[in-house]
Amino acid sequence: MEPIGFHGILILLGVAVVLAALFRYLRLPQILAYLCAGIVVGPFGMGWIPDLEGTRTLAEFGLVFLMFTVGLEFSLPKLMAMKNVVFGLGGAQVLISCLVFGFVAWLFGVPPEGAVVVGGMLAMSSTAIVMKLLTEQLEQNSRHGHHAISVLLFQDLMVVPFLIVIPALAGDIKQSVWIALGWAFLKSVLVLVGIFLVGRWMLRPFFHEVASARLREYFMLAVLLLTLASAWVTEAAGLSMALGAFLAGMMLGETEYRHQVEGDILPFRDILLGLFFVTIGMMLDLGAMRQLWPWVLVCVVAIMAFKTLLILGLGRLFGMETGVALRTGLVLSQVGEFAFALMLLANQYQLFGARAAQIVLASIILSMMLAPLVVRYNGRVAKRLVPGYTQAREGNLDAIRAEASGARRHVIVCGYGRSGQNLAWMLEQEGIEYLALDLDPVRVRDARDGGKPVVFGDAARRDVLEAAGLPRATALAISFYDVSSALKILETTRLLRPDMPVIVRTMDDAALEKLKAAGATEVVPESLEGSLMMGSHLLLLMGVPVSRIVRHVRNVRTDRYRMLRGFFHGADVDEGKENAYQERLHSITLPDGADAVGKLISELPLEAAGVSVSAVRRGGIRGPEPAPETRLAAGDVLVLYGTPEALDQAEKILLEG
Repeated sequence: MEPIGFHGILILLGVAVVLAALFRYLRLPQILAYLCAGIVVGPFGMGWIPDLEGTRTLAEFGLVFLMFTVGLEFSLPKLMAMKNVVFGLGGAQVLISCLVFGFVAWLFGVPPEGAVVVGGMLAMSSTAIVMKLLTEQLEQNSRHGHHAISVLLFQDLMVVPFLIVIPALAGDIKQSVWIALGWAFLKSVLVLVGIFLVGRWMLRPFFHEVASARLREYFMLAVLLLTLASAWVTEAAGLSMALGAFLAGMMLGETEYRHQVEGDILPFRDILLGLFFVTIGMMLDLGAMRQLWPWVLVCVVAIMAFKTLLILGLGRLFGMETGVALRTGLVLSQVGEFAFALMLLANQYQLFGARAAQIVLASIILSMMLAPLVVRYNGRVAKRLVPGYTQAREGNLDAIRAEASGARRHVIVCGYGRSGQNLAWMLEQEGIEYLALDLDPVRVRDARDGGKPVVFGDAARRDVLEAAGLPRATALAISFYDVSSALKILETTRLLRPDMPVIVRTMDDAALEKLKAAGATEVVPESLEGSLMMGSHLLLLMGVPVSRIVRHVRNVRTDRYRMLRGFFHGADVDEGKENAYQERLHSITLPDGADAVGKLISELPLEAAGVSVSAVRRGGIRGPEPAPETRLAAGDVLVLYGTPEALDQAEKILLEG
């Protein structure tokens, strides 16, 4: 294997960092930045890095860790609870897309085995791009968002059969394709059973010993060993390394060490995935695009139009409204990152020619570049094309306006982390209305499912603050310690509401004078004591008697362990490894097919799993501490309290029994 060399690595990192920063500024997915970096530095771009065997090997490792992550996040209970949409709509979309795209590829001269792979590649959509954009637009829990996520779940699952099929298709062409496929599936079943038996008997005791050593490096090495060993076993059996990594992820996902694995493997996965997408970008021949660009444009338009219309038609068959079905189709119209994974594997076995590979590769990249635009304006397109369709939310600002529409003399809480939630709790105790703004989509989703008035929004933006009802609000609290953002919020607040009390939290007193000069009424430092002081000042400004404020502070300190641990953690991993297993709040929505629907809370073995139900929200009304005789119904949102592994077990109990 020819090494890349220090000079090549330096160039690659420099271009990737610059483009990643540019794409972040443009609010475009980082995947596109890495693809463009590969195009620029590759042999068909500036030629700074030749097409070396070493870069392709790194890309294969990136694919291995991508599939390991998919296996780690795979949830069979969640899949079965959504089975009607996942296997119905998702299965029909993938099957029809594979057949149509594969048939068209075969008509244009692609060999049959290559046409099968092309069909599978183009049937996929981008989970990374769609989930990011839907979450940013607060559409992940909308009707079209729910259907899109269900289809993506099935598409991710269907990558696994293709990882089995591609090596089989590359076998002896004189041999029957059906015999080759049958032999491949037989080998995959034997390998799968073997890996799972070994995993069930040895994995949990092995990782128990590793975890008991309390050495982070030792634990990380064990995870890497398991992943690569499983990948090696499947490759030795004539299958793909990515399949073995997926199985390793599934096995670890069933253990109590799943959350620690996610935290430890994240840096490796992100770096190797970046190299994977850079390598894919290096495969694009810009010189060939001079002759092929008309074909690429036709392919992109045809792919995106066909997938949109197909999902629109299937959605109508499955009972969706026309507008919802159209929005689902628009969201899923692009081709996704798993197409690159299948292309990389197909290239290893040379299943189709260079010309076809270039057209397909360019079409995939261009469709992903168009995806942010299509997803961002899916609601407007549906309103324009479907008469009578009314969009519930036209974007993030409309969602914030809707939440703040009935609020008068409320408090705007900027940031809903630990301090923000403590502050919101104190406001609730006094019956004071508030609206919280936060940029962690996972935290916002969980909090909203729990009935909290929390919305996704950047409080440093003037239009967001105006949408949150700044002209009508009584006070504003900045509960995070980002001085630059706090100064922007203060500038906007003082411009629109010079008389409004503003409480600011900061890490220390280094920026105290600067924040005071910018218009902060009070500046309070750090964590729990900081949030208690902030709440005291805010309640005092709201006219609450001092004696009641002191009582609230005393109650929080008395119950400080529950207050410190029982909050919605979101996607941030800044609490430290020692807190990885602390109790936390987590919300779960019961779909129609959940096992817990129709049962009493007392009938469910949640306490035995180490989980308590702290609240149930039904029909938008939140009832805390429900009675054991409460009968659960479809659509109920349960707010659970427990450790991460106990919450995983409770989710399985609620969904599949």
